[in-house]
Amino acid sequence: MRRLRQLAERTPAGRERYLDLLRALAITMVVLGHWGVTVIGHDRAGRPTGHSALGDLPRAWPLTWVAQVMPVFFLVGGYANAASLTARRRRGGDATGWLVDRSARLIRPTTALVLVLAAGAGLATLRHADPTQVRTVVWFATIPLWFLVAYLVVVPLTPPMYALHRRFGLAVPVVLVALVALGDLGRLLGPAGLAGGNYLFGWLAVHQLGFAWYDARTPELPRRRRLPLSRRAGALLGAGGLGALVLLTVPGPYPVVLLTVPGERLDNAAPPSLALLAAATAQLGLILLLRGPAERWLRRSGPWQAVIAVNAVVLTVFLWHLTAAVLLVGLLDALGLLPTPGVGSAAWWAWRIPWLAALAVVLAALVAVFGPIEARTRRVAAGPGRPGSPGPGSAEPAGTARPGGSARAAAVTGLAVAGYAGVVAGLLLNSLTRKAAPEPLGLPAPALVAYLAGAGMLRLLRSGWGSRG
Repeated sequence: MRRLRQLAERTPAGRERYLDLLRALAITMVVLGHWGVTVIGHDRAGRPTGHSALGDLPRAWPLTWVAQVMPVFFLVGGYANAASLTARRRRGGDATGWLVDRSARLIRPTTALVLVLAAGAGLATLRHADPTQVRTVVWFATIPLWFLVAYLVVVPLTPPMYALHRRFGLAVPVVLVALVALGDLGRLLGPAGLAGGNYLFGWLAVHQLGFAWYDARTPELPRRRRLPLSRRAGALLGAGGLGALVLLTVPGPYPVVLLTVPGERLDNAAPPSLALLAAATAQLGLILLLRGPAERWLRRSGPWQAVIAVNAVVLTVFLWHLTAAVLLVGLLDALGLLPTPGVGSAAWWAWRIPWLAALAVVLAALVAVFGPIEARTRRVAAGPGRPGSPGPGSAEPAGTARPGGSARAAAVTGLAVAGYAGVVAGLLLNSLTRKAAPEPLGLPAPALVAYLAGAGMLRLLRSGWGSRG
């Protein structure tokens, strides 16, 4: 508590505290949403299985218009990436150094999850567990990595995309939305391959709005670069986004549900659709409408300390929340106490409260063990001075320009991009591998090798290896 008070007291006056609150709330909603819609049963062999209840609860589909909070992550991420990149350049650093340092906050907590799951799966295999069942368990635990794949693609694109924003402003997300619409047209009329780019264009569009929010702090900048933050703008965005969402889903061709439900003609989330971007617009409007009261509330010490505490381990909470479900289900099943009521029944609804409470206890234990990895990463990145500033005695950032070092800088940039590519390839390959594949380590061996190679390369660059003569 003392450290939280110190961090709260040292918060810069100009910090956009509301964005930290949005990140914390979005993570909480994802966790509660995944846990809340989980249906537990048994397969023919008597082993526990799980699936989403959304397919059986179509009346709950409109709730996903609020529960689908991935756009909030990219909005907040765009703001944070623009702020940290700008601060890095003001201190004389370059985009490559920023990119290498930025990787630590994402990859260190993720590596902990990957290594623990692989070690646990390998141990289970050595104890003669069915490799197919091992893969199924690990596949479920690594579902959160789907989101991380998309975000780890967007982060390295921040320098060029922010340069585009500085030149063309809000015209950039408009073009990206048009590309998403073109991809959706391919899904509806063919060829369906046109929609592949939506995985990138959709999230980039929201990420660009985060840039515009960051630039809104500087009234001297051209209007085209600034997101309007007034309540009037919030009302217009909210009404326009909601109206477009209703038209696209109720009489239109898009499903009402904004999360993945097997059997629907279109998936609004994978890849992001025009309907999802309409929902993102409505959410942005609501966010702007609540901004004033939320900022006043966050000026109080108690609420702000709570937000700081959650954000210190926010990625850990996200990464481990389904592992908590796996552990709880396994424990209850081993004790013969695992309830399996039918979805939508009175017993199923009644089980939601003790189910969520038990999962919260398990997740709290996991965060206590693995949260310090993320918390230490954030402290090292920030240093003892202002947030984001390097501490005394820190290694020269990878990619920092030196006289006559253009060839070395280019090589470091290439290695940084290769590191990100390896991490993304590993996580993507794991996500694309079917959950019933026989994988003794839970994750496919090529995925594990690619991920660890990429993460290792970025770790070497963060240590200053790429900057030594």
